[in-house]
Amino acid sequence: MSLIGCGGSSSPSAPASAAPPPASESGSQAGTRALVKPVAPSTMTLGPAIVVDQFGYLPARDKIAVIRNPQTGYDAADSFSPGTVYEVVNAVSNAVVFSGAPVAWNGGATDASSGDQAWHVDFSAVTAPGQYFIRDALAKVSSPPFRIAADVYKPVLRAAVRYFYYQRAGIAKTAKLAGAGWADAASHLGPLQDRQARLFSAPGDASTERDVSGGWYDAGDFNKYTRWHAGYLIDLLHAFADNPGIWGKDYNIPESGNQHPDLLDEIKWGMDWLIKMQEPSGAMLSIAGLAHASPPSAATGQTLYGPPNTSATLASAGAFALGAMVFGARAGLASYGNALKARAERAWNWAIANPNVLFKNNDAAYNSQGLGAGQQETDDYGRFGHKLAAAIYLYQLTGKAVYSSFVDAQYRNTHLFEWWNYVSPFEAALQQALMHYASLPGATPATAAALRAAYATGMDGTDHWSAMSARTDPYLAHLQVYTWGSNAIKSHEGNSFAALALYGLGTRPAAANLNAALHYVHYLHGVNPLGKVYLSNMGSLGASNSVDQFYHTWFAHGSARWDSVKDSTYGPPPGFLVGGPNPSYHWENGCPTLHPLCGTQSPTPPTGQPPQKSYMDFNDSWPINSWEVTENSNGYQSAYIRLLSRFVS
Repeated sequence: MSLIGCGGSSSPSAPASAAPPPASESGSQAGTRALVKPVAPSTMTLGPAIVVDQFGYLPARDKIAVIRNPQTGYDAADSFSPGTVYEVVNAVSNAVVFSGAPVAWNGGATDASSGDQAWHVDFSAVTAPGQYFIRDALAKVSSPPFRIAADVYKPVLRAAVRYFYYQRAGIAKTAKLAGAGWADAASHLGPLQDRQARLFSAPGDASTERDVSGGWYDAGDFNKYTRWHAGYLIDLLHAFADNPGIWGKDYNIPESGNQHPDLLDEIKWGMDWLIKMQEPSGAMLSIAGLAHASPPSAATGQTLYGPPNTSATLASAGAFALGAMVFGARAGLASYGNALKARAERAWNWAIANPNVLFKNNDAAYNSQGLGAGQQETDDYGRFGHKLAAAIYLYQLTGKAVYSSFVDAQYRNTHLFEWWNYVSPFEAALQQALMHYASLPGATPATAAALRAAYATGMDGTDHWSAMSARTDPYLAHLQVYTWGSNAIKSHEGNSFAALALYGLGTRPAAANLNAALHYVHYLHGVNPLGKVYLSNMGSLGASNSVDQFYHTWFAHGSARWDSVKDSTYGPPPGFLVGGPNPSYHWENGCPTLHPLCGTQSPTPPTGQPPQKSYMDFNDSWPINSWEVTENSNGYQSAYIRLLSRFVS
């Protein structure tokens, strides 16, 4: 391969958008010269031949494009034979700045997870800021354009954080902030709604009324689940604390321009709701079940809440404690931080006294049918994990031996040790908390050393560094298994690699661990078999193929205003991360005879595909159940924000 020369710093003007993006930053989007038009993206009809991160790459990090030839799956009829020379072309000057031969993945084998043959073009040597595309010199096909720049992900991160503004309950979305297409009055503030919520088992009893207003819609449904909500706050608090200098005050949310970064303001919005869910005893109410409509302000049904449970209380103890650390360290928020500290300890004490209080929503055994959708309750190990994480954050906050003693006595009962250095993206929250404890100056040295060694050893294993080094996945973002919410698992896995760099673990340099983590970002940004940016409506920020529609009550199937970016007036807002490929997807049991909306066969894709192709942009509700593939979640979003923020400076 040869580096021919690098140059050019312009990037394209953003296309018109239905909503104004956050205030732009110098040099990040606006271009000054016309761009060269790339040649045809592919001779294939069902997918791209060359996939890249459609936003771009950091100058000093790895840059690998993937060329694909489908063999199995919905696009198996397509084919592509790569040429022998691939060029990186400056999209302003039309100069070829790099040339090299593609390298076949695994000797030309077909990858079972994607159904594709693949080739790699490593153009990491190109470091000059600018706008580029990759061209097959013989076949005359090209990739989407992309940028190389130090700030390439900053606008994307802002869009991802703004997601939470659109998910806010109980506040008007103004045209100035939300964009005219997504302006809406405050939701769930009518009679017997969030400010007058009643206990689910006594909907007619005014004595049970309490204010549960605010917070975020959890996902595509409008319910608010306390245990999960606490986890989102912990993710976002870590994202802020790990890189506090990157967060601006110009994200176009109601608090923009005050003395605090906008991410912290958004976290506080979420924390204020968590506060409302705590009882004087310290116990946390488990769930608030909200009515649904499109737009959200049209919902008129009653809000009901669930009783306290131990799992929500332990999770909230951790969120309050970490929040007390972060907020308490900022000028003007010390009293807020002190109040969170008191709430954290009250929650802990209640949970210690009430270790097995369970409540399952939407469950006949609890007479809670119709309250919420997803199941917020967890199992014994889940409660143990929340307890251990809460002890870690409370120890950091207070320095009290009662918390460190619990960690020292219990850490070996985690799967990290019981299952022989088991590091899993499905247990990311607990494992990241354990690594956080190992980094604390006052942590018991033997405990910290054991945790660090176990994690580093586990990350060297089959599904982590071994898979990355062997390039087990031709798209360079290996997962052992694809499930509902696979995009969140991709983010968790990326964060697992990034933790090695953050905490100085293992024998590899930080740069290698960060390059590994960044491949999971690239996957979510288009380096996947679909060439799909798994964020919604990102054309204004440079994506050529982002999510067009996804399951959400607001942006509902058939809506003339919001159904689809292409086919409705506005489509959904930018920046929503969808669940992603899910080979376990299945329409409702009983289809096709269950209901006429079933149609005659399960949608293909996602049905009957290799795991990485088990995806389609669709937002059909019951009985097609598109939520198993395309629904957003605050948990998907917070994990992605934490990962992406590691690569913004």
